[in-house]
Amino acid sequence: MSLSIVLPPGFGYVAAGLVSTAWVLGWQALVVSSHRSKSGIKYPQLYAEKAEADASKEAFLYNCAQRAHQNTIEHMPLIIVTTLATSMKHPVFAGYACGSWALSRVLYTLGYITGDPVKRNTRGGILGEFLVVGLLLSSTYTAFELLRSSA
Repeated sequence: MSLSIVLPPGFGYVAAGLVSTAWVLGWQALVVSSHRSKSGIKYPQLYAEKAEADASKEAFLYNCAQRAHQNTIEHMPLIIVTTLATSMKHPVFAGYACGSWALSRVLYTLGYITGDPVKRNTRGGILGEFLVVGLLLSSTYTAFELLRSSA
């Protein structure tokens, strides 16, 4: 017995958007690794202690890079679920929103690793939060559309 899954036209945009998040996470991991080496923070320590960060600019920058990466990881379940749900009816929008969110995470990270955490949102990183809300609203609307059409 074979099973066929029919994807809506434009689903390639969804795949591209989701894959872009994997590339961003990989890039962020490299940024964190670079800052870990420069700061001398050893594994398995996740962050530099406050005293370490206060005493060393490199340790503080490591914390900034690590926090940007961790924040992206924290957002991933919401991004994946809302992107996939939205894609059932609106794949082009879902793909563009997901890919744009991934780009916003690059801007967020570049701002954060300046050493001034406020810059994580002043250099374009805040745009990602609007995209999260857009995906949340569109996935909710899509769920409503699907429920209404099955009634």
